[in-house]
Amino acid sequence: MNRPAHRRQTAQRRTRSSGSKTGREAHHMAIEPKDILDFWFSPRMRENWFSKSDEIDAEIRQKFMAAYEDARADKMEQWKQQPESALALAILFDQFPRNMFRGSPRSFESDGLARDVAAQALDHDFDRQLSPEQRQFFYLPFMHSENLNDQKRCVDLYEKLGDEFASDFARQHHDIIERFGRFPHRNQVLGRDTTPEEAEFLKDHAGF
Repeated sequence: MNRPAHRRQTAQRRTRSSGSKTGREAHHMAIEPKDILDFWFSPRMRENWFSKSDEIDAEIRQKFMAAYEDARADKMEQWKQQPESALALAILFDQFPRNMFRGSPRSFESDGLARDVAAQALDHDFDRQLSPEQRQFFYLPFMHSENLNDQKRCVDLYEKLGDEFASDFARQHHDIIERFGRFPHRNQVLGRDTTPEEAEFLKDHAGF
C-alpha cells in the first residue's frame, strides 16, 4: 500500500534531515591522528610552535575546533590506544587550545585531559616508540601543570631525554610552581588575585 503523499514527503524530509546530520557528524569525525601530526610537525608549524600568530590561531580553529569538541565529549577514546594517536590527542588537548582560545581561560580548560592522556601513554612506554621531537609533546602537559609533582616528573622526563635546553626550561617551570604554587602569569586571564610577591616577580619575568 502506498503512503499518502504528505506522509511520503514528511518521511523524505526526515530522511534528508537525518542524512544531513550524519554528514555533519562524519565531517567532524573525519579528522584522523595523522592529520594532526602532519599539521603540527610540518616545517611551517615547527617554526611557530612557541610564537604568537593570529593567522595560525585562526587556522587551527578552522581545521580542528570540531575535533577538539568531539574529543572533549569523549568521542575519541580509541585514540589513547596507540602511540601516534595518543600523541595526536595530547596535542589536541594541550597545544591547540592555547592557539584556539589565546587570552581566554579556555586556553587551559583541557590541561587535565592532556595530562591524563600523557600519563596513560607513559604508562605504556608510548613515548619510547616515538622520536625525541615527538615525545616532548607527551611531556609538555606536565610542564603546563600547576601541580608540583607533575613538575618534578616533567624535569625528570626532560633530563632523561638529554635535551639540556628543554631541561632548563622545565626547571624554570618547576621553580615557579615550587615558589608560588601556580603560574602568576595566568592570574589575569583566570581572574585570580595577584599577591604582592607575584606582582614583583612579574615585573622581570616573561609569562609561560
